[in-house]
Amino acid sequence: MSNLTLEQYNPKVVAKALSSFPFVTIDGVSNVRTLGSYPVGYREPNGGCLATRPNFMFRGAEVSGITERGVQQLQNLNIKKVFDLRSEVEMHRNGAYMPAIKNVEVVWTPVFKSEDFSDTAMASKFEMYSSDNIEAFMQQYTEILDNAGPAYAAILAHIRDRPQEGCLFHCTAGKDRTGLIAAILFKLAGVHDEYIVEDYHLTEIGRAPDRDKVMQRLSRHQFFIKNPQRASNMLRARREVMAAFLNLLQQKYGGAEAYVKRYCQMTDEDIRVIRQNMLISSPRL
Repeated sequence: MSNLTLEQYNPKVVAKALSSFPFVTIDGVSNVRTLGSYPVGYREPNGGCLATRPNFMFRGAEVSGITERGVQQLQNLNIKKVFDLRSEVEMHRNGAYMPAIKNVEVVWTPVFKSEDFSDTAMASKFEMYSSDNIEAFMQQYTEILDNAGPAYAAILAHIRDRPQEGCLFHCTAGKDRTGLIAAILFKLAGVHDEYIVEDYHLTEIGRAPDRDKVMQRLSRHQFFIKNPQRASNMLRARREVMAAFLNLLQQKYGGAEAYVKRYCQMTDEDIRVIRQNMLISSPRL
């Protein structure tokens, strides 16, 4: 499906993809994927293969619409903590609030504690996110990385301190703020770039069932009233963008380890434990 637009995605093909790895079903929550079962470049001392640990780290879109069935599915996955990366203003604007979930701690860890949602500011964001300009994306992703240290540190601390308790992290769509911390975790674990790029691109599939809802929400904004053809681009998650981000992470921030040391206040020992907790022995691939 790599060359298809979202309008061309066959619902049957999408449904089949959503029922396959790495997608996970949580009723009422879209774009949920596991970060587990990916092969990594690290090896055990005896040369054995390693992979990211299943049923431990999950990513998704916002969870405000989770159903009772979805709560049960969340609990069956051993997800004990949900990290919400959205700003408070964003929640209010979209009418999508943090839910109370039985036996699950929902933690507010905003990348941006406050955001400018004026028409002018939103038009600027929409202009960037609906464009094909990779450099514009990198400017926005730089802004995310420069502000996300405390939010991402909370997720890293959970992985370090609670290896027996699964977690899910999300923003609104589960693409940008969520996609960057997923990429950082993958890099710390030693997952190859090709898998990281493909995982980012899968958001196009993960968000496909929500297309009508998203388009309806976007249609209320003046920018898309004037530029209706750009609305569909908001659901894109191009491989080239993540490939450029991985280069940005290395060139501007010195790589994932250097980033989490400087911005998330993680030590070498923290990183060692985080990596250890993320990995598990795997059959040779």
